[in-house]
Amino acid sequence: METVVWVGFSIALFAGILIVTKKQITVSEKLLSAWLFLLAIDYGNIGFTSLYFDFTIIPSSFFLFNPAFYLYSRSLTDEKFELKWIQLLHLVPYVFFEFSNHYYVLSFEIDVFFINDQNLWIRLLFAISFIISLIVYNTLSIIAVHKHRINLKNEFSTINQNQKLAWLLFIVISYIIYILIATYIGIFGFFYNDFELSIIFNCSATLGLTVALGFYGIRQDEIYTRKLKKTKTDQTEERYKKSKLTSDKKGKIKTQILTYFKEKTPYLNSELSMHILSEELDIPKHQLTEVLNTTIGKNFFQFVNEYRVEAVKQKLSDTSNNNFSIEAIAYDCGFSSKSSFFSVFKNISGQTPSQFKNSIH
Repeated sequence: METVVWVGFSIALFAGILIVTKKQITVSEKLLSAWLFLLAIDYGNIGFTSLYFDFTIIPSSFFLFNPAFYLYSRSLTDEKFELKWIQLLHLVPYVFFEFSNHYYVLSFEIDVFFINDQNLWIRLLFAISFIISLIVYNTLSIIAVHKHRINLKNEFSTINQNQKLAWLLFIVISYIIYILIATYIGIFGFFYNDFELSIIFNCSATLGLTVALGFYGIRQDEIYTRKLKKTKTDQTEERYKKSKLTSDKKGKIKTQILTYFKEKTPYLNSELSMHILSEELDIPKHQLTEVLNTTIGKNFFQFVNEYRVEAVKQKLSDTSNNNFSIEAIAYDCGFSSKSSFFSVFKNISGQTPSQFKNSIH
């Protein structure tokens, strides 16, 4: 077990250092590095106590893991997320149990955790509070990632794997499964007075999560572009956020969108996003989304890529482009990857690019 603990300590510490030494560190990376450093501290705590005192302590810093992970998820999925003083309220359970630990001189050793003494109630409160923390924060994390994945097609014209955050959803679910299994093993150990398996499983599973989170977290790019100062569009967004568009207003915005796409061909830019369109038209994003969804009847992803597919069809129909590959034409029309191009083209036109090309020649 000692080997697993110190390997986990080294990986968490090293990954955290890699992140904080970046030239430009985002809010998400600050939260991730904090989570990794917390984990390194706990690994070190477990390692030293088991090495010098021959017992393992359940640290109250567990109460920092769930909110830290939730805030990290929010920072990746919420374009307007920022760190605020009120978020310090997430520290209340941790501070409470740290205070209780010193005031009542509690023993959070695993093998004596459920002993019936005068402090059993506070240890049970610790366990129940942790379970509630686990359920609440991880449920909120799943909801945040799920909403983000649904909303991607209203925000971006090109969606890559990095933006889908499938790895983050996998880690959250894996973490919940790990806690459920750990609870079962812990109960088993309590009845048979053998906690060795529980300790080994916890350290090994946490090591796996540490490696996964460190590996994918370091590679994760910022999804939304955050601005230090509010632009004119941002101020308009806040001013009209609660307003309802009239049919006449929707019609005018629709005309603006269609005219802009016809004259400026913004869809040829593979990085086109709702944010860019909002800045160019000086129209709040939520109004653009409302018009696209209710008046035009399409999400942003579908709307933009239909223009791109049509542009590809026109180029494929032009014999002067016969010397160019289908992929080269796709890139020229705003697609950023071969796989996404073929998938979108087939979904919109009902046939592959090759089938379309053969049908016109």
